[in-house]
Amino acid sequence: MSISEPFIRRPIATSLMMLGVLVFGIGAYALLPVAALPKVDFPTIVVSVNYPGASPETMASAVATPLEQQFAAIPGLDQMTSTSGIGSLSITLQFDLERNIDAAAQDVLTAINAASGVLPKDLPTPPTYRKTNPADRPVLIYAIFSKAMPIYKVDDYAYTIVAQKLSTVDGVSESRIFGQKPFAVHVRVNPGALAARGIGLEDVHNALTAATVNRPKGTLEGAHQVFTIDTNDQLFNADSFKDVIVAYRNGAPVRLKDVAQVIDATQNERIGAWYYDTPAEGLAIQRQAGANTIQLVDTIKRWIPRLEESIPPSVKIDLVSDRSLVVRAAVHDVQFTMMLTVGLVIVVIFLFLRTLWATVIPSLAVPLSLLATFGVMYAVGYSLDNISLMALTISVGFVVDDAIVMIENIVRYIELGERPFEAALKGAGQIGFTIISITFSLIAVFIPLLFMGGIIGRLFREFAVTVSVAVVASAFVSLTLTPVLCSLFLKEQTLHGRGRFNRIAEQGFDWMLRAYDRGLGFVFRHQLPALLSTLVLMVATGYLYVTIPKGFFPEQDTGFIFGQADARQDISYAAMAKLTQQIVDVVKQDPTVSGVFSFTGASAYNPTENTARVFIQLKPHDQRDLTSNQIIQRLRPKVAKVEGVKFYMQSGQDISIGGRLSRTLYQYTLTDTNVEELNHWAPIIEEAMKKMPELQDVASDQQIAAPHLAIEIDRDAAARMGISPSLIDETLYDAFG
Repeated sequence: MSISEPFIRRPIATSLMMLGVLVFGIGAYALLPVAALPKVDFPTIVVSVNYPGASPETMASAVATPLEQQFAAIPGLDQMTSTSGIGSLSITLQFDLERNIDAAAQDVLTAINAASGVLPKDLPTPPTYRKTNPADRPVLIYAIFSKAMPIYKVDDYAYTIVAQKLSTVDGVSESRIFGQKPFAVHVRVNPGALAARGIGLEDVHNALTAATVNRPKGTLEGAHQVFTIDTNDQLFNADSFKDVIVAYRNGAPVRLKDVAQVIDATQNERIGAWYYDTPAEGLAIQRQAGANTIQLVDTIKRWIPRLEESIPPSVKIDLVSDRSLVVRAAVHDVQFTMMLTVGLVIVVIFLFLRTLWATVIPSLAVPLSLLATFGVMYAVGYSLDNISLMALTISVGFVVDDAIVMIENIVRYIELGERPFEAALKGAGQIGFTIISITFSLIAVFIPLLFMGGIIGRLFREFAVTVSVAVVASAFVSLTLTPVLCSLFLKEQTLHGRGRFNRIAEQGFDWMLRAYDRGLGFVFRHQLPALLSTLVLMVATGYLYVTIPKGFFPEQDTGFIFGQADARQDISYAAMAKLTQQIVDVVKQDPTVSGVFSFTGASAYNPTENTARVFIQLKPHDQRDLTSNQIIQRLRPKVAKVEGVKFYMQSGQDISIGGRLSRTLYQYTLTDTNVEELNHWAPIIEEAMKKMPELQDVASDQQIAAPHLAIEIDRDAAARMGISPSLIDETLYDAFG
């Protein structure tokens, strides 16, 4: 008994089984997540620490070193990089591909707790971590701004209402704010007024610390009633702080307004963001690994109008960048290609078989095999992306082969006079082993791809599995449904009907055979030239393989450009903000640009004040004639005219290797245990690389050229006056921190 015989004898059961495959495949297709590429990101965790006023050296020695010593012992850690800036530290931990991100996060939290004992005691907040790759592009970027209220009031709505609510949406990894400016009261002390009254900065600091508290007060309980005790112990605005008593002199109180200017402002006035030229805050939505990009974007866009109803009408939320547009377009193009491929395969089958049922029967193997593949893809956690859809497109040609082989063998027996049922039994019995051997030989081709490692292995593993599953599904359909349909619907003369179309087709095929025969005869008559041509072709192939440009992954045009502006290392925040606006003014004039958002100032996302980051969203592909790289080349000479700053641009990619958002496409890391030696050789290597003709932009994140003001403490004099080095540091921090 052959493999196909039980199915041929039970056509109803076979049909119901295929109906189940059809229903399950359609349901799985609707549930498959949609993304640009398979889930290939390294598990990445970013640890951030804020220590306002601390120099990069202090951040590196007092904060980064204790944390890095603990992180280095975490199993599965592949790479660790840290960036120390003014008052900020960012440590990026990249783990092995097979490491579970949640388990790694628990190890990171344990390491942070272990290092807490040696971290500075006056850190405003303990270190925090995020399970997201800072180099990964957000799926959505919004600009939140208002022309009718201060930016610190906008922050209340942007962070408290919008960002926190969106962070709870299923599929959102992180909802973060760029250029956040929360409210704070600024006390600008007049040193002369303090000196005239004999008051030190630490006295003001202590007075402010004691002036506003929020502690429990207890309850007042009587025989019949209980009262909760509360006081006005908290101060919330500048007017409340102005009357705080700093000290008493000559029996009279010295209030804060007597020695300082007190105003409502933001916590850090050296951070700013702009939407075009309007002060704003940027909201970036990061996607969780494996989440459906299109579904997530649609969900966020449905939430935005509801959230806008909860904030004042003067606060606007504008979309700057939508990553799903490129994903939709790419997936749509591949889907169209796949459907076109299916159509072409059916047309080719019809041209050769030239009857309805002989065309329909093998053609049914294509959708059923693809739907069965969708079911397996959903079960193993794959997504509809460019790689998997490309695999399905290629497999269309494979999945129809088994059915054609099966139907041709069955038709052979029908033409010999067998009834369709007996012909199906004999033909399927003979060809079953052949179909199985063809299937295994096709799968064997993809075995090396299944065992590849790294990012390339992750990419092509999904490709190999998808094609293999489609081929296996094709063999299953060809061994079950195809012979059943042949036994029910095929008749005699199935493949050789009469008619004008059949005669024309046969004449065309005969002409092709005669042309092939003439060509083969020509080669046999000129064997030596044919052999020499083959050798020349082999040599040319080897030469072209060596000389052709090589790269890791094709560069994409995602419609998004990331830019970073670098100025001299001692530039002030105000000057850097002005230069950034000049760059934005140039960029927004380009007709292909649809949105520009920029931010500057030292923060976790931009560690130094002499840099600014600019997000440039381009118009859709059908509304522009140039690619993103061509637009970058067109913008380069224009932004180069802005004096005092260098602007680096790169096209955003779907795959981000490494955990640092750098100003250029490639990164070279130089390490040394001796800091002085590292500082000596780093600029030498940078200058040497700038002379290489292959490189266009060469930059370094080494920031050691800014001037420093060194204060030498005379410890003997300080001791005679009863002043400790700790008090000097605290006073300096009160004044400048």
